[in-house]
Amino acid sequence: MRVAILVDDLYDEREFVYPYYRLQEEGYDVEVVAYQAKEYRSKSGMKVKAEKGVQEVSPDRYDALVIPGGYAPDRLRRYPEILKFVREMDERGKPIAAICHAGWVLISAGIVKGRRVTGFFSIKDDLTNAGAEYVDEPVVVDGNLITSRDPRDLKVWMKEFIKVLKGR
Repeated sequence: MRVAILVDDLYDEREFVYPYYRLQEEGYDVEVVAYQAKEYRSKSGMKVKAEKGVQEVSPDRYDALVIPGGYAPDRLRRYPEILKFVREMDERGKPIAAICHAGWVLISAGIVKGRRVTGFFSIKDDLTNAGAEYVDEPVVVDGNLITSRDPRDLKVWMKEFIKVLKGR
């Protein structure tokens, strides 16, 4: 199985690094995808190179998607190609794991209305105004969406995501 992880500048390195290596430990092929294939920096300056630009890939290439938080989601949601990719992953029922501020990408992709989700407390109003039911829990699974609040919840978030992946 192949999993895409979306990045842009100012991603939260904890929310990138933990799923990146945890998924590899489970045997998944993990690819870093961004608007363009180039190097990006985290909030603390950690560098990661996106292997693929979103224009180079199709949702059919991946079995699942991870969207880390930080400030990167505010950048990612500005690109119609990123939003189309996320929307098409959702339409195909592929698991999407989103943590912290990644809910902004889900909102802009138009996939949260009528769904139970969680995220960083500061985007609660954004999620509810987009029609989602916000739940203040460490992890919320609603169909193919696996959402979490912040880095404190990384272990339970990845545990649930991997459980969903193995159940496919």
